[in-house]
Amino acid sequence: MLRQTVREFARVEIAPGAFERDEAARFPHELVPKMAELGLFGIMIPEEYGGAGLDGISLVIVIEELARADGAVALIVASHNALCAGHIFAFGNEEQKKRYLVPLARGEKLGAWAMTEPESGSDAGSLKTRAVLEGSHWVIQGEKLFITQGSTAGVYVIMASTDSGRGKKGLSAFIVEREIPGLIVERVEKKLGVRASDTAALHFENLRVPKENLLGELNCGFISALRVLDGARIGMGALAVGLARAALEESVRYATERRQFGRPIAEFEAIQWKLSDMATEIDAARLLVFRAAHLRQTGQSFTRAASEAKLFASEVAMRSTTQAIQIHGGSGYIKDSPVERYFRDAKICEIGEGTSEIQRMIIARELLR
Repeated sequence: MLRQTVREFARVEIAPGAFERDEAARFPHELVPKMAELGLFGIMIPEEYGGAGLDGISLVIVIEELARADGAVALIVASHNALCAGHIFAFGNEEQKKRYLVPLARGEKLGAWAMTEPESGSDAGSLKTRAVLEGSHWVIQGEKLFITQGSTAGVYVIMASTDSGRGKKGLSAFIVEREIPGLIVERVEKKLGVRASDTAALHFENLRVPKENLLGELNCGFISALRVLDGARIGMGALAVGLARAALEESVRYATERRQFGRPIAEFEAIQWKLSDMATEIDAARLLVFRAAHLRQTGQSFTRAASEAKLFASEVAMRSTTQAIQIHGGSGYIKDSPVERYFRDAKICEIGEGTSEIQRMIIARELLR
């Protein structure tokens, strides 16, 4: 029922404007209250904090259906739920949950999660942003890069070094409200894909954050970030599945309508094999994503499963969207074709929440323990 509800919502409200939003790189502000009404900004958050109180399987179903219509919209929902709201729910105290999680779960404010920096991507130990305690406030100085919802968020979770001599073991997380002076949006990035999502570079200049806004334990931010990223990778896997499915469905439709040599190209074995491979890999990717979500919600270790799901699903998305363009031929290479957008959107799945190379490192590390 959840899948059908979100699928119909995506068909009616999201899909019709996807091309225009992508072309103009326009953030879908008009969709935020509509998605909030459906509870899509607090899917796994308990009702007592304004959320829908659903489980991890529900989250991946929602993200897949949104991505089938628009990868950018799916990214907004996925990052909001898994990163900012997810971090506060997992590590925030009761006062922080009531103050910040409630408006996030209700969609009254969007959330951003700020870790990546110009010189610190996969290597969190080289993070340069600093937080120094001065009286009743932490003073944050530094900059962040590639932050989803960077210019549209109302609540940020910011990672900063609180003990520079300890590297990644000296990182901490802070909850920061948009209105606090010193949080500066330097620019909104122009991207290859998911162009309707908001990706921004941030600068922190004497950003004074109340002492009580420390999220979790002091100097334990790296460990908490790893746990948050494990969950986010499942969502990215679901987003990849949605994009791959969109490519397959468009390819099936086109192959049955496009005629060459007197018959639909769907009757040619070369096309059939492409469609068959796409369908098989998409089903396998979805099962890996479901497995990781199941392990997470049943309290089992899911680090390896999350990386496997994210790795496989993201590469399936790239293969499927590439084959979709090939099936469409010249029609797939022009911007009027939806598969051209799916192809561009899919690439972020191999990069965001840890590159494919990082996922292989994690999987190998878990295997060799």
